[in-house]
Amino acid sequence: MLRFIIRLAIYLGTAALALLITSWILPGFGLSLSGFLVAVGVFALAQSILTPFIVNMARKYAPAVLGGIGLVSTFVALLLASIFPGGITLSGIDTWVLASLIVWLITALGGWLLPLLFLRGKLADPKSGGAAK
Repeated sequence: MLRFIIRLAIYLGTAALALLITSWILPGFGLSLSGFLVAVGVFALAQSILTPFIVNMARKYAPAVLGGIGLVSTFVALLLASIFPGGITLSGIDTWVLASLIVWLITALGGWLLPLLFLRGKLADPKSGGAAK
């Protein structure tokens, strides 16, 4: 359970960081302070639900595009997060493409590196049935 909570915190943190950095880098990417939490929540929820669905669809109908699934699910999650008023706004096709790439890169790196930092040595091996240290 502790491992799940840590992973959830990492996932929400990387989503928040990715949206903040993207709003600083891209002039066409707007992120209001009042809608920030809504945008992070909607984005993280959409990303966690959409990724397995899109992977299954691609595996079934277009196996050649499996490598780009993260980008596609990030784009769709940004699209859903932009529908909610007061969250994020994206203007221009170049902003949509670059925002998808930047957010995907940051969340992918964070999702890969942060568990190594926060989970290594913190929890016992789940296969051995040990408890948390």
